[in-house]
Amino acid sequence: MARNLSNDSKRRQSLVLISSAVACGVAGPLSFVKAYGQSSAMGWPQRRVSLVIPFPAGAATDITGRIIANKLSQMWNQPVVVENRGGGNGIPAAEMVARAKPDGYTILLTSAMTHAVNPSLYDKLPYSPIEDFEPVSQFGRLPFVVLVKADSPVKSLSDLTALLRSEPGKHNYGAGSLPAKVAAEMYKQLAGLQVVGVSYKSNPQAFPDLLSGQLTFMVIDTTNGRLQIDAGKMRGLAVTTMAREQSMPQVPTTVEAGLAEFQIWTWTGFYLPKGAPRDIVQKLNRDIAAACADPATLDKFYALGGPPSPSTPEQFSAFTRSEIDRWGKIIRAAQIRID
Repeated sequence: MARNLSNDSKRRQSLVLISSAVACGVAGPLSFVKAYGQSSAMGWPQRRVSLVIPFPAGAATDITGRIIANKLSQMWNQPVVVENRGGGNGIPAAEMVARAKPDGYTILLTSAMTHAVNPSLYDKLPYSPIEDFEPVSQFGRLPFVVLVKADSPVKSLSDLTALLRSEPGKHNYGAGSLPAKVAAEMYKQLAGLQVVGVSYKSNPQAFPDLLSGQLTFMVIDTTNGRLQIDAGKMRGLAVTTMAREQSMPQVPTTVEAGLAEFQIWTWTGFYLPKGAPRDIVQKLNRDIAAACADPATLDKFYALGGPPSPSTPEQFSAFTRSEIDRWGKIIRAAQIRID
């Protein structure tokens, strides 16, 4: 019973925070409508909406994206179809949305990969994360967790570090996204390790190789990490945060594990193509916040680890710019290069 009360308390706190986000987005579209007459958001959407996700099915962004797509579909009485366009480090998916008609019917739900990591890893991209998109709302913030298979003799992050140092060049890690690769390379650089990175199209695609022993460890988002830990398939060694994660309180932080500098997280968010009408941007922002505040939807997010964190378009625009700088510093410090 105490656990249920605790969850109810968390949900109430989340409802208050998300409701504040809804309220913050109201003034903008009203002034737009007064200035320009009839709102182009009236009646929108009137047909199918595509939610493009630059990851295969089963990735963390896909799992949470499908939850919100289902709720928006109910709210709009229109289908919201998830289109998984994984591969190419998210570049094909981001370029497709950047070139789509800016009418609100093509939405990008992406991670730090396309809009903060890629700009520091590629000299030239076929899209600009700033010039080609209208930021709509942040969606979630995810730390990483260091994983080994459940029956591994490695019991802690210090055990893993000692093993990798004792056998330089003999161990592999897997990464199914650029943020995961950057996180693993950051660990490698901070701990002074010689390990080999193996790239996959998504983190779940690497799991069989971790379980079979072909990979020694992974550093992945806590959404997928928790699912594997709860299933008894993998062991969490450390989360890359200052405080323990509520979704996996048994896993120590990197600070507790003796590698306090290893602090890193990723995020997800919604974008429309540049030129989308401002009132559609604002309506989508409010509807995302309302969907996130739905009690049944919140319960699903808590089951995955925690509530979403919607923002205003203006907040998300400033956040995107700041994240390009933050990830750039991390990538340069770890001397990460594209294979």
